This record gives sequence, C-alpha cells and structure tokens, in this order.
Amino acid sequence: MNFYLLFKSLHLIAVISWMAGLLYLPRIFVYHAENFSEPITSGIFKTMERKLYFYIMTPAMILSWLFGLLLIHSIGFQQLGQKWMLLKIILVLILTAYHFYLGRILNKFKLNENIHSPKYFRIINEIPTLLLILIIFVVIYKPL
Repeated sequence: MNFYLLFKSLHLIAVISWMAGLLYLPRIFVYHAENFSEPITSGIFKTMERKLYFYIMTPAMILSWLFGLLLIHSIGFQQLGQKWMLLKIILVLILTAYHFYLGRILNKFKLNENIHSPKYFRIINEIPTLLLILIIFVVIYKPL
C-alpha cells in the first residue's frame, strides 16, 4: 500500500473540512452579531457556533496537522529544510492561530461579551481565503 498517497488523500480531506469551518464560522458570527439582542436567535447561533468549532473544525485541524506531519515523515524530515516547506508551515501556523482566535470570539459570544460588529466579521472572513491561496501556490509552484 502506498502510504504517501493515503496520507495525502486524508490530509486533503481534513484540510477541506477545516477550511469549510474557517470560512463558515465568521459568517455565523456576522448573523449572530446582527441578532445579538434576540435571546432565542442568539441561543441558536451559540449552539451552531459551538458544534461547528468543537465537532468539525477542531478535529479537522488536528487531522490536518497529523496527516501533514505523516506526509513530511513519508518524504523525509530533510524536506523541512526547503524554503517553500518552511513558508507553508508558517502560513499553516498563522491559519492555526486564526482558528484559535475564532475560538476566543466564540467564547465572547457565549458569555454575551462580543464587542465586534458584523462588518468586522465580514472582513476577517477573508483571512483564511488569502492564506489558502498563498498555501496552494507555495505548495504547487515551490517558488523558493
């Protein structure tokens, strides 16, 4: 069995799932911020946000990292010395930090302490898209 292709497939599935959550959660935050003063609607959004973050996004992030590390192990850790690989890892670390930042925002909504506007969430929703584009181009073109 070709473990490299297996790990690569599982890595891509996990990354797609993680990215879907990273793109969707800020959209939910937009609607939550717009309906913050309505307790029933706010409660529904809190449930949606919590389930998305803890049941889909976080496991997908962990699996993305796990299969990514298994891929690096499959091709050899000397690949970490390549500049394109270091750049990819830095970008993925930024994406991971963004994931945890969304978790902090989720907690603020949970405690009814959100201070951000719907416009803020529309803007930060572009961050994972930009990072995804950069990561894909770095991996495909290996420019460094």
